Amino acid sequence: MGVMTQGKASLDTRAAAPGRFSDRYLMTVVILQQAAGAMCFPISKYGLDIIEPFTFAFYRFVISSVVLAAIVLLKKHDIPIARSDYWKIIGLGFLIIPFNQTLYLLGQSLTGAGHGAMLFATVPVWILLAALLHLKEKFVWRRGLGVAVALVGVFVIMKAGASEFGKEYFYGDLIILVAVIAWAYYTVLGKPLVRKYGALRVTAYALLSGSVLYFPFGLYMAMKFDYSQVTLGAWGSVLYMAVGISVVVYVVWYWLLKYWEASRIAVYHNIQPVLAAAVAFVWLGEPVGWSFVVGSLIALSGIVLAEV
Repeated sequence: MGVMTQGKASLDTRAAAPGRFSDRYLMTVVILQQAAGAMCFPISKYGLDIIEPFTFAFYRFVISSVVLAAIVLLKKHDIPIARSDYWKIIGLGFLIIPFNQTLYLLGQSLTGAGHGAMLFATVPVWILLAALLHLKEKFVWRRGLGVAVALVGVFVIMKAGASEFGKEYFYGDLIILVAVIAWAYYTVLGKPLVRKYGALRVTAYALLSGSVLYFPFGLYMAMKFDYSQVTLGAWGSVLYMAVGISVVVYVVWYWLLKYWEASRIAVYHNIQPVLAAAVAFVWLGEPVGWSFVVGSLIALSGIVLAEV
């Protein structure tokens, strides 16, 4: 009886509503969004080799906040944001900037190179759990199984190139795990606000409020940094992370939440490591072995299983 109820809930979720985009269209958008997100790994790696991480983050947050604020100011909005909801949006900004982005940079500096990617591969699990707890989304067993299978595939890919694990990495890994959970809660807690006010405004105000919190520390680091070795390509890396990721990818991520359950979108997050490894092979010449092929097939089969 429980399985039949869950199956019906899954079908009801997918049913087309008036004015809603088709599943095929939304599936195409989420794949493109994840592809753009996957590009951030090789692109940011290039920039971070030249620009100190906290200075890099400072310019990324300032540029993205200014661009989003300008777009929001030029666009007319029918529904004003309630005062109580402003505090919720500020909370999202606290999650995405200090807790997600800044802690990730700090944690990555204290752990092995491959650990951050492996820990971020657990994002779908945390989103699934948070959506069940806070959004009261019904558990669909195929979706849960698909997340688990895709996660196994990602670990197969990442483990081949991961650093050794040991006590010296404990604190760095723990900090990154906090950053991962912060992204999951940014996704889940933002969903009701996105449905109410739209993805653009919520993303803009969240990033703006988070950037204000980060600004004093970021400005201090930016003023200390030596810019003599910074290349045009490094600034291009900053620009892609600011506009391509913080503006486009983040807004589209929230926009998708208007139409799909958070737990469903989360499954597609496992496309990113597969695409990132492929891009690194083509662009950076990083080796790809059988572990990549096998892991990719497992990860993609998990996504297919969740969507059956």
